[in-house]
Amino acid sequence: MPRTPDCALEFEGESVSAVAGEPVAVSLFAAGVKVLSRSIKYHRPRSFFCLAGHCGACLMRIDGQPNIKACRTLASEGMKVERQNAFPSGGLDVLAAADFFFPKGMDHHTMFTAPRAVNTLMQKVVRQLGGLGRLPDPSPEPQELPAGERLRVDVAVVGAGPAGLAAAIACAAPGRRVVVFDEGDRAGGSLLSHPAHGVAAADRLAAEARAAGVAIRCRASAIAWYPEDEGGLLAVAEQPEGGGLPRLVRVTAARYVYATGGYDVNALFEDNDRPGIFAARAVGTMLIRHGVLAGARPVVLGDGPYAAALCEALAAAGCKVMPIDGVRERVVAARGRAWVSGVDVQSDGKTGPVTRKIACDAVAVATLPAPASELARQHGAEVAFRPEGGGFAVLTDGNGATRTPGVHACGDVCGFRGVLAARLHGSEVGRAIARAFARPGEGA
Repeated sequence: MPRTPDCALEFEGESVSAVAGEPVAVSLFAAGVKVLSRSIKYHRPRSFFCLAGHCGACLMRIDGQPNIKACRTLASEGMKVERQNAFPSGGLDVLAAADFFFPKGMDHHTMFTAPRAVNTLMQKVVRQLGGLGRLPDPSPEPQELPAGERLRVDVAVVGAGPAGLAAAIACAAPGRRVVVFDEGDRAGGSLLSHPAHGVAAADRLAAEARAAGVAIRCRASAIAWYPEDEGGLLAVAEQPEGGGLPRLVRVTAARYVYATGGYDVNALFEDNDRPGIFAARAVGTMLIRHGVLAGARPVVLGDGPYAAALCEALAAAGCKVMPIDGVRERVVAARGRAWVSGVDVQSDGKTGPVTRKIACDAVAVATLPAPASELARQHGAEVAFRPEGGGFAVLTDGNGATRTPGVHACGDVCGFRGVLAARLHGSEVGRAIARAFARPGEGA
């Protein structure tokens, strides 16, 4: 999609063009601001990795509040954005010398000395090394938390990706209250980053759900299950449309469906924390939703269908794409510091490993996502480690039911399946829930 800036951010005293409603991290990247933050202790440069709010690599000071995720904060006119945890600036941080002086690691908690004056100085240094910015700017009046909401529904679905929306559609019926919660600003989940499906497919599925009577609530993060509260409830933190403090929604349902998908995982190679190394789905999201290229010469690491689709889309956008399948060839190291400048790739030769260097300006890592199974597990679902599924997957029966009555799971949280298979699984689970409601004595 074309990108047309229509507002301006204030970034460390300078005006930066942005598109209202796009993530601040994308706005800054498109404007050439690549280092967004510095790591704790070693002060290594950081940019975003997942663009989904899960990696914590893009914490910035926004409108006076520290440690705000720039990938989940939407740009608006006049928003004030600053890098943090650096001296004198995020672009040139002298405290990064710690990475040079302690190449084998350090315990900053033991950097104290006997003389009181020197010890006072060292405490300040230690706090700067191990901190995450300064306290929030003072506000004129303390803010009160917004009033909460008590919501009772028949089916509560967590996750508005292909599996969650499909499950909601399949179990919807006249008079049945079905609501879907999603932490993103738009329904669609992994569809929104997929070159072969994209925003249009996500919008069609969301429209089908709404037409079936499903309520979709975005920017609403399910944060915990409380079994001891009123017989059990799901706590959801919902961000108001106009910004401000989140509102707590307490949800009770006859059926709960966890369609939370999976987390993007980095590949294991030397210096894989360098800025410019992204989750492949983040690269897809930038391209498809925001019209921003991660780089002109990207390496795409992975051999699955998504990696192939991303390579094709990037090539169509004019990039010189270099695919590395991770099987016949493996990335063993990244080069560059403030931004990735190349990778070392190893393959098996006749007499031993052969390494070659590839110049690039971005790396898209298309590894197997890890199931986001924590909340389902807190709600009593059983999980098991399934390497072929990406990690600790939720265990269900043939109808998507977990060992806890009334708790179901579908899609990639049950082990990675991909967009189409996840949607199919969601439909199957939704139909099973609908059949249960149709039986006498079942349901709300």
